[in-house]
Amino acid sequence: MNKTSRSVMCVGELLIDFFCTDIDVNLKEGDHFLKKAGGAPANVAAAISKLGGVASLIGKVGNDPFGSFLIETLNEVGVDTSMVVTDDLAPTTLAFVSLQADGERDFVFNRGADQHLTDENLNLDRLSRAKILHFGSATALLDNPFKTTYFNAMNFAQNSGIFLSFDPNFRKDLWKNRIEEFISLARKGISMADFVKVSEEELELITGKMDKYEGIEKLHHLGAKIVAVTLGSEGTLLSNGNDVGVINSIEINSIDSTGAGDAFVGAALYQFANLESINTILNDFSKLKEIILFANKVGALVCTRVGAISSLPNEEDILKI
Repeated sequence: MNKTSRSVMCVGELLIDFFCTDIDVNLKEGDHFLKKAGGAPANVAAAISKLGGVASLIGKVGNDPFGSFLIETLNEVGVDTSMVVTDDLAPTTLAFVSLQADGERDFVFNRGADQHLTDENLNLDRLSRAKILHFGSATALLDNPFKTTYFNAMNFAQNSGIFLSFDPNFRKDLWKNRIEEFISLARKGISMADFVKVSEEELELITGKMDKYEGIEKLHHLGAKIVAVTLGSEGTLLSNGNDVGVINSIEINSIDSTGAGDAFVGAALYQFANLESINTILNDFSKLKEIILFANKVGALVCTRVGAISSLPNEEDILKI
């Protein structure tokens, strides 16, 4: 591996989110939709790039106008999309979402090209030169061939000594009656990871522990080296297996939390990648706390603006805080 590399490569979906802008209606009744670039790994890559880091996305879109729009959106913020493959046989993946009066989401997912990423689409020579490989896809674990490709890339990262980041990214709408399968696959990913980010909900779901500290202990037992549990406005519960503590966030007027978790991950990985020797962070809790405090600020700032990628801050925005 190139020791001087600052490259973070994110593996996973790039898709279109269509948000219904009509108030309190389901998708059947909705008439107006706002098109946004989506996909958690894409959001993470964009966050890194906007902060001044080096980020690439590995994924697949359809050879259609939506796929072109997604690639152009990432190119505009400086993400390397040369490893995004276009599929002539499958359309770009689409998600449709509306918020109903009772607070529940009406969700329709049209799975397309992203699920067809195969081992042949991975450039292992380029992957081997990454400083960090991030796996934070909400769709990767659902079906083959993407699921197999995803874990093969994880194994490659682990065997190559590349720092591995994992966000299980649970989406209830996608898993429905397959929760136990998700838990099993998420534990497999966690077992290989150097850095694991989970929400409170995910921590309880994956570990079966109501107590957050017991849940973190279980994630370390599975194999995770660094665990960050995002607590919303309360900050982040951080552990390296020896030390544990809550890192506070900043007070903001939240408008839209979409993409805040991805921005948090991107900000953390951006700083990890800038370290001369990334493995030193595993035992330096003081430095780790500094990194997570910065990531908390980035995640909070995203909540003050609308849109995942469009709301991502740059370094100047952070310095103003």
